[in-house]
Amino acid sequence: MKDKNLPDDIISQSLEELTKDANSIIEKLENEKDLKDSVDTYQKLLKLNNTIEKEFKNRTKLINETTKQKINKIAFKKNAK
Repeated sequence: MKDKNLPDDIISQSLEELTKDANSIIEKLENEKDLKDSVDTYQKLLKLNNTIEKEFKNRTKLINETTKQKINKIAFKKNAK
C-alpha cells in the first residue's frame, strides 16, 4: 500500500502506537457480533498491518547497514595494524 493512500495519523505514529492501535482493532473485531458492520474496521487493520510491516523492513535494513559499516570499520582497523 502506498504511503499516499494512508492517513497522516497512521504515517506519523511510532511502531509502538501502531501496534497498540492494531491490538485494539483486533479486540473490537473479536467482540463484534455482526461482522458485516466491521468491514471498514478490518480495512483499517489491514492498512495498519502494512504500515507496521514496512516499518519493520525499514528498521531491518537500517540495522543491516549499520552492522555492515561496523564490520567494515573493524576489518579496516585489523588490516591497518
